[in-house]
Amino acid sequence: MSKKLACVILAAGKGTRMKSDISKPLHKVVGKSMVGHVIDTATKLNPAEIIVVIGSDMADMRAEVAPYKTVVQEVANGTGGAVISAKKYLENFDGNIIVLFGDTPLITEGSIEKLLQVMNESDNTALVYSAMLLDNPKNYGRMVIKNDDILDKIIEFKDANEDEKNIKLCNGGIMCADGRYLFNWLGELDCNNSQGEYYLTDLPKIAKKYGKITKIAQIDAEDMEGVNSREDLAKVENIFQNRLRKLAMQNGVTLQDPNTVYFSYDTKIAKDTVIGANVVFGTGVEIASNVVILSFSYLEECKIKAGASIGPFARVRPQSEIGENAKIGNFVEIKKTTLGRGAKVSHLTYLGDTEVGEGANIGAGTITCNYDGFLKYKTKIGKGAFIGSNSSLVAPINIAEGAYVGAGSVITVDVPENSLSVTRAKNIIRKNWVENFRKTKQAEKLKKVS
Repeated sequence: MSKKLACVILAAGKGTRMKSDISKPLHKVVGKSMVGHVIDTATKLNPAEIIVVIGSDMADMRAEVAPYKTVVQEVANGTGGAVISAKKYLENFDGNIIVLFGDTPLITEGSIEKLLQVMNESDNTALVYSAMLLDNPKNYGRMVIKNDDILDKIIEFKDANEDEKNIKLCNGGIMCADGRYLFNWLGELDCNNSQGEYYLTDLPKIAKKYGKITKIAQIDAEDMEGVNSREDLAKVENIFQNRLRKLAMQNGVTLQDPNTVYFSYDTKIAKDTVIGANVVFGTGVEIASNVVILSFSYLEECKIKAGASIGPFARVRPQSEIGENAKIGNFVEIKKTTLGRGAKVSHLTYLGDTEVGEGANIGAGTITCNYDGFLKYKTKIGKGAFIGSNSSLVAPINIAEGAYVGAGSVITVDVPENSLSVTRAKNIIRKNWVENFRKTKQAEKLKKVS
């Protein structure tokens, strides 16, 4: 029988190396805050509690992690000091407690489950630490293993001697602890180290004192990539994008140039969709099957139905829905607009706050004039309507089913069903005008030169 689980997420770091007024864990990766990713992963484990440790003056962090509980680490005194801040909620918790970090958004459910599996293998195991085997360990803490794969101690890099620095098994950061002992043992930590901080990595020696053992669970180093700088943030973004690209292709989506397609964490794409190069998805995009998204298109908070075609160089903005087999062509921008089945907006057009009926055709250069400087107004274009090129539709307006709008028109009144509306200045032709104009101007030019 599995034990109850609680998750403590450490998110109090301000991230001075980020050079930002935004708390470090609030910086976004694939469209979501780093701490948001960690919470999402934690919730997949169905924990009884999720506690987020934040710093003082972090109202933005508290709002981001709501409705989960937060506690404040009043003094920046290390990871041990951070976890003990959660004592008021978990002091009597008799299950397993997982400690996660708000700046490691790549952590996966599978990696956390490895720690829980090792923890549950023996009643005498009270601590499990994540471990990474690295060819170049850099500044990670080193893990000293004794008989029977028992973790004897973790040495922080700054406190390690030369022999210890040669160890390639490194501390991954996340850990699992038996909630019956954790907070009592945290109270026994001291800060006799080069940083003057309370380290979670000092707990194994305390567990040993009470006859309990500490184990390790080896996980993929990629899962524990942390962010301390903008360079780190870019690296993690790239890793996450590659994961999303791989998942899309595994689910039957064709990416013609995967490295140039950028997803958001919540992008949903059905099978047999084809995505061209240099396509970017903002948050909230849902794409049905057999859709084609051509190169250099940008989509956010929209739904694209089966068989539709988008782009190239198209922008689909929030609250838009593109119907089955509809088409949006090059240099078309739409916002808060629905296109019916088979409707076409092929090029050089802006549609805002618009409903376009099934099979309607919107000519090149059409603009819906939906804003008067204060309020937005709606344009309705009926089924089978035809809008001529270079037309301006001044909202609020209704172009009824089957109606035609002549090219170059500025339409300010409703157009009845199956009617033609055209507004155009009288076409004047002056015969031989050009010949006389050229003779007059040439004479003026010669006179000026002489």
